Amino acid sequence: MDAGTAVPGVTPKAPRGRSLLRVTGATGPLGAAIAVLWLSVIVLLPLAALTFHSFDDGWSGFWDAVTAPAALDSLRVTVLVSAVVALLNVVMGTLVAWVLVRDDFPGKGIVNALIDLPFALPTIVASIVLLSLYGPQSPVGVHLNATEPGLVVALAFVTLPFVVRSVQPVLIEADREVEQAATSLGADNWTTFRLVVLPTLLPAIISGGGLAFARAIGEYGSVVLIGGNIPGETQMTSQYIQQQIEVDRPVNAAAVSVALLAISFVALLVLRVLADRTARKEQASR
Repeated sequence: MDAGTAVPGVTPKAPRGRSLLRVTGATGPLGAAIAVLWLSVIVLLPLAALTFHSFDDGWSGFWDAVTAPAALDSLRVTVLVSAVVALLNVVMGTLVAWVLVRDDFPGKGIVNALIDLPFALPTIVASIVLLSLYGPQSPVGVHLNATEPGLVVALAFVTLPFVVRSVQPVLIEADREVEQAATSLGADNWTTFRLVVLPTLLPAIISGGGLAFARAIGEYGSVVLIGGNIPGETQMTSQYIQQQIEVDRPVNAAAVSVALLAISFVALLVLRVLADRTARKEQASR
């Protein structure tokens, strides 16, 4: 009997995959309540407490803390260096992802595993390693201690995986036949990448770059040694916040922390909107 033939009196069973999809597709009110409760306890309540504490001296105290010259200098250094690191990750992270997906070479598995090393390695260890390599007694003759390039190197290390891991799965699922068709029509490699591959990768690149920026803007451990913590030059906002706590100004530290949080949130929100808009345009063009 053919599998598609209906048998009188017997109700055909739905495919197992569809049945599982119906069962696991929604968690119901209980699952939603647990998720909201967990996010509230882990994220929302601490952020609300921080924001409330930052206004202990009123709005004027909050504004004075955020607009203090040292605070503004640290915010300027942090945003500038984080933006440079994000752009660097966008270019190099996309290149690394391309090599890992499209090329075969000895040790590829090891290189692929090393990408996630910054997630597992304590960031203070990265700062020690970078200081020993690029510090005053550099064995390679490169001295980056207490310089903005030193901050860029440290932050590039800890943010390496974000763009790579965002782009890799999209690149794996990309339709190679479209690229081959463009090549057969006479397009060179750069034209094919720019007009065919890049629009597909762009939402993932933007999302990965945004995550790298947000990670860099709040980083402390990897820059604490090699950065030098020089006010107005290499002092990151995280280091300024730590300094305010040490001199017994917790309200100032909380106020600057809220400002840093707002910058990260706005950056992530804008990049998410851009990524979603780019993704919709890409789907509409197909």
